Amino acid sequence: MSRFNKQDNLLGQSNCFLEVLEQVSQIALLSKPVLIIGERGTGKELVAARLHYLSKRWEQSYLKLNCAALNENLLETELFGYDSGAFTGANKRHEGRFERADNGTLFLDEIANTSGLIQEKLLRVVEYGEFERVGGSRTITTNVRLVAATNEDLPTLAASGQFRADLLDRLAFDVITLPPLRERLDDILMLAEHFAINMTRELEFEVFSGFTDKAKRAMLEYSWPGNIRELKNVIERSVYRCNNPHLPVHDLIIDPFESPFRPTQLIKTIDRTQLQPKFIAPHPENSIQQPDKSTASDLADTENIVETASPLYAISNAFPQSLKSLSQNYEVELIKSALAHCQYNQKKTAQALELTYHQLRGYLKKYNLLERGVTDDLS
Repeated sequence: MSRFNKQDNLLGQSNCFLEVLEQVSQIALLSKPVLIIGERGTGKELVAARLHYLSKRWEQSYLKLNCAALNENLLETELFGYDSGAFTGANKRHEGRFERADNGTLFLDEIANTSGLIQEKLLRVVEYGEFERVGGSRTITTNVRLVAATNEDLPTLAASGQFRADLLDRLAFDVITLPPLRERLDDILMLAEHFAINMTRELEFEVFSGFTDKAKRAMLEYSWPGNIRELKNVIERSVYRCNNPHLPVHDLIIDPFESPFRPTQLIKTIDRTQLQPKFIAPHPENSIQQPDKSTASDLADTENIVETASPLYAISNAFPQSLKSLSQNYEVELIKSALAHCQYNQKKTAQALELTYHQLRGYLKKYNLLERGVTDDLS
């Protein structure tokens, strides 16, 4: 039996990633619980598998379960099993994951989504290696190495009473924190080539001709909020769309929904028609309509942001004009205005522009706005 499965494809050469692999190799030899923390798409499940296959339990069962995929009752029966007659439809005994993973490893993803009842039963298993099946009274012992993962800040949840602090203490014998892809710039091109070659084989192309400089720059400048999973999807999609093994991939298809025919999203609380006069240049035949009282309060915050940028974007009837350049210039000025309005706090600026923090970071990198004293305060 192979010590590593075919999915053990943790690739990278950046220092922060190599430090994680070293930590994994060190803790894998023990049977202590491990907590894996990381954003979505950073490879938490791959790290959990590596912990198992580097351990002394590597020939035993390795089971995994996503705690967010089941409600409390189903999760309880799936983890701890149930006896015959425990509830309607329970015609025979069912062994849970803890029972089936005896002497092996159990990986619980999205551990922060578990209820208080589940956390209480998990605490007993981790502490004493004991549990009862649902509807049963016999104590069952198990020897399971528990690996849990989440993208939540568990210490904060524990401090607010949303996660049991005593369970967190037991789970966090050691904590492996995975770096996001945006912090692994040395690995992006390596991973992209790996995914592209695999996609080339799947498409049965005879060769992969690489990426153009434009495509490489796009990879390095994008913030990758979906991390490695998003990179994989983007690269595979771009190779497939290129559809020519003899041409290097030039265009990255980052957003598959992008289309000139995509329905535009409406601003939640602001009528766009009320904003229109702020973007029309003063002209004798243009009478500026004042917003009525019902919309004045809704427009107040938006006016604070757009009033600085609006004079630059008067509508002109002189053509030709570059729509792309005008749009980019407007985005830059609007982001600058929002930053100034929010005292250069990125979190507040993202909220003001109805963006996620990582989307805003992507725009700041795209337009080289990071060197203007912008704070990175996430508090």
